[in-house]
Amino acid sequence: MKVISANLNGIRAAAKKGFFDWMLKESPDVVCIQETKAQIDQLDAEVFSPPGYFRYFFDAEKKGYSGTAIYSKKEPDKITTGLGWEVADSEGRYIQADFGDLSIASLYLPSGSSKDERQLLKMEFLEKMTPILKDMADSERQYIVCGDWNIVHKRIDIKNFTGNKKRSGCLPEERAWLDQLFCMPEHKPDADSETAVENPIGLCDAFRELNKQEHQYTWWSNRGQAWANNTGWRIDYQVISPSLAPLLKSTSIYKEKRFSDHAPLIMTYDREL
Repeated sequence: MKVISANLNGIRAAAKKGFFDWMLKESPDVVCIQETKAQIDQLDAEVFSPPGYFRYFFDAEKKGYSGTAIYSKKEPDKITTGLGWEVADSEGRYIQADFGDLSIASLYLPSGSSKDERQLLKMEFLEKMTPILKDMADSERQYIVCGDWNIVHKRIDIKNFTGNKKRSGCLPEERAWLDQLFCMPEHKPDADSETAVENPIGLCDAFRELNKQEHQYTWWSNRGQAWANNTGWRIDYQVISPSLAPLLKSTSIYKEKRFSDHAPLIMTYDREL
């Protein structure tokens, strides 16, 4: 099973850059998209309905903003949209597809970089997500939560760690939340952690299960020469149930062609959809 997560920063712009042609060549079982920046009635063109795929959208109420989507080869048993609170639902930040005992979701966590109010909203979002993610970790179902989480986890996940420690996406409290998310109950805190982990959730960072290398980024600022100099951040994840970790086969970040300021994250699993 191949699963792709991609923040497209506008699905219509990405389509013009060849995203769907590339997607068909990759032939993934599921594609989770963030930042569609479109309403479904704007996506009638043939390119947005690639052959062999079912498609599902959760649009933001504000036109040209946010939004998530899922494309899948197999028709899901169920589609769920929203998380039950205003910003998650009015901004179209979560859509989930269920296939038997497996759930695959596309999540777009808020950024707090625009102003202080949005950072407060982001932290509230993380607080509300915590029990939901804990339920996923404890469930007999298997979960893959794909998306732009807008947080780097460790020093290895960002080119300029020291210079960004006071910026949204690299704040100590945000990274501590990811420590909690990825820490197993039986594990001691990582040496890179700045605070002790309390009440660990126990989900897994699928990419880091397979790839421990430096300079593995999924987002680059459009300012300056960030892309050319690989001055990036790894903020796109596939967060998975622990039972899926032994089934991971391969991972890659696709950078041969740019569809947006993010690069698609590709994971393959040794199981059927």
